[in-house]
Amino acid sequence: MDNQSIAKEIIEKLGTKENIAVINNCMTRVRVSVKDESKVNFEELDNISGIIKVIKDDTIQVVVGPGKSKKIADEMKKLCGEISNSSQEDWQKTKATVKSKQSKFSTVLRRLANIFIPLIPAIIGAGLLNGIAGYFQNVYTAEGIKDMPMWITFFQTLGSGLFAYFAIFVGINSANEFGATPALGGVIGAITISANINIFSKALGLYNADVPLNSILIPGKGGIIGVIIGVAILAWVEKQLRKVIPDFLDTILTPMISLLIVGTLTIFAIMPFAGVLSDLIIKVFSFFIMSEGPMAIIGGFILAASFLPLLMVGLHHGLIPFYMVQLTQFGSISLFPILCMAGGGQIGGAAAIYLKAKNNEKLRDIIRSAMPVAILGIGEPMLYGVTLPLGKPFITASIAGGLGGAFLAATKVQTIAFGPAGITAIPLVIPGKIAYYAIGLGISYIAGFTITYFFGVPKDINE
Repeated sequence: MDNQSIAKEIIEKLGTKENIAVINNCMTRVRVSVKDESKVNFEELDNISGIIKVIKDDTIQVVVGPGKSKKIADEMKKLCGEISNSSQEDWQKTKATVKSKQSKFSTVLRRLANIFIPLIPAIIGAGLLNGIAGYFQNVYTAEGIKDMPMWITFFQTLGSGLFAYFAIFVGINSANEFGATPALGGVIGAITISANINIFSKALGLYNADVPLNSILIPGKGGIIGVIIGVAILAWVEKQLRKVIPDFLDTILTPMISLLIVGTLTIFAIMPFAGVLSDLIIKVFSFFIMSEGPMAIIGGFILAASFLPLLMVGLHHGLIPFYMVQLTQFGSISLFPILCMAGGGQIGGAAAIYLKAKNNEKLRDIIRSAMPVAILGIGEPMLYGVTLPLGKPFITASIAGGLGGAFLAATKVQTIAFGPAGITAIPLVIPGKIAYYAIGLGISYIAGFTITYFFGVPKDINE
C-alpha cells in the first residue's frame, strides 16, 4: 500500500477529515489530535497495512516507521485541506477531559515533547554536522595541525546555526503549544540571549566579574527552561489583554504591552529563577550519573532501563530540555549517551528471539526489517513489532540497556550534541570516550541477547 492509500485509510478510521483537528509528525509517528475520540475506530486503525502500532493518548500516535511518518502526514494534510474548526470548542473540552486524567508529570513531559518534536530533524542534521566536524578537528589538533581545513569550518557553520539561536526556535514552538503569538514567543527567546543583559546585570550588581558563569543574570541564564516559562506567561498575558483592549487597538497595543510586561519579567525574574532551577537539575544529574562510585552506576542503570517505557508512550522527547541544560552548563551531555543504551538491549534481545523463533517466519520477517534501523538508533519498529508484544523481551531488553547505561555512567561518556542513538551517535561522542561508548553498546547487545535467550523468550514463540 502506498503512502497516499495509507493516509486515506488513516483519515477514514479517525472519523473522516471533519474529525481531525491537528496533524503533526516526528521521526517515526504521525501524531493527530481529533475533535471527538468516540468517532475513532482504533481496532481498524491498528490493522491498516503499513502501521506498526497505534498509541491512544491526548494525541493519537500512529507509528509508521522512519522515513514514512512525514510523507504520510503530508499526504493526510493534502487530503484534509484546510482543517475545519466548526467543532473547535467541543474538541478543546474533550482534550481537557483527557488531560485531566493524566498525571502531572506525564502531562509536563508531553507538552515539552510537543515543543521539541518539530525541531527533531534540525537537531539531528545540525548535531551530526557538528559531531563530524568536532571529531576531525580533534584528530587534526592531536596531530599538531593548527590550520583546519575549510570544510570543517563550513560544517561548523551549518551545524551551529540551530544551537546558537535555539532559544528563538523554542520560543516560537512554545508559543504554538501554549496559545501565544509565535513571533512574540520567538522574541522572548531572543531576549534571553541578548548581549545587553550583561549591562543590566552589572548595573544591578548581579554580575560576577571573577566567574561570569556564576552570575545571577547573564545572557542565556536559565536556558530554554526560562524561555518556556516566559512564553507560558506570555500566552496568559495576551489572553488577558485581549479581554480589555478594543479590537481596533488590539494589533497595536497587545503585542507592545505583552512584550513590555513579559520581557521585563523574563529578564529580571524568570531568568534568575530558571537559572536556579537549572543548577538544581544539574546537581541531581551530578549526584546520580556524574558522581564517582556506585551511585553513578546505579543512576546510569535506572535511567537507561527506564527509557523504553518512556519511548513506549511517546514521552521520550520530553527529555530534550534536560539535554540542553547539560549542554549549556558543561558544553557536553552525559544523559543522552546513557539513554542510547536502551536500544542496544532491544537489538540483542531481538537477535535472541530470531534464533529461537525458527518456525515463526512472520516474526523473523519483522525482526529482519526492524533490525537495520534499530542499529542506526530508531527503536520504535522493534519496540512495537517485537519486544513489547512479546512482553518478557521488553523487560529483558530494558535490563540489558540498564547494564550498558551503568557502564557509560561509570566511564563518564559524554556527547557534544544529541540526535539519533545507536551507532549513529558515535560521531557525537567526545574524543577519548568513543571506545567506551562502543563497549557500552556491546554490553547492551550481549546482555540483551544473553538475558533474553535464557529468560525472555516466550515458550510459545514458534506457535
